[in-house]
Amino acid sequence: MSVIQELIRVETDGTLSFGNYLLEEKKKVLDFEVSGDIYKVKTFDEITKLEKNGILLYESVPGTAVHNMKVEEKEVSFNVEGTKDSQITIELEPGKEYKLLLDEVNVGKIKSNLSGKINFSIDFEDKRRKVQIKKI
Repeated sequence: MSVIQELIRVETDGTLSFGNYLLEEKKKVLDFEVSGDIYKVKTFDEITKLEKNGILLYESVPGTAVHNMKVEEKEVSFNVEGTKDSQITIELEPGKEYKLLLDEVNVGKIKSNLSGKINFSIDFEDKRRKVQIKKI
């Protein structure tokens, strides 16, 4: 498994990778600019949190490493890894239904709350998991 040593980076395909669940103390990167947007990441073994322009985009408890996160109008996709099962929160459009796929298997529908947050748990089974969240 591979954590993001620099805590956040832009990949060659334009996607975002962030998080280091192996850190024992909280580390953060503030004011990481990508295409005019400002990102902030906080990460360590207990939590990984990513904000975009001051708004929560991703949070996991305990911490994780996210690879190749792509946020589009109708879909969010990324690969995620960690050492323990994690509770993940993603902020999307409020009051909408989404289809959650883990490793390309449809695990069901999730409706975002009034603030746009969806929550789901993920077990890692010692492997990286592919997550897709598609707007219905």
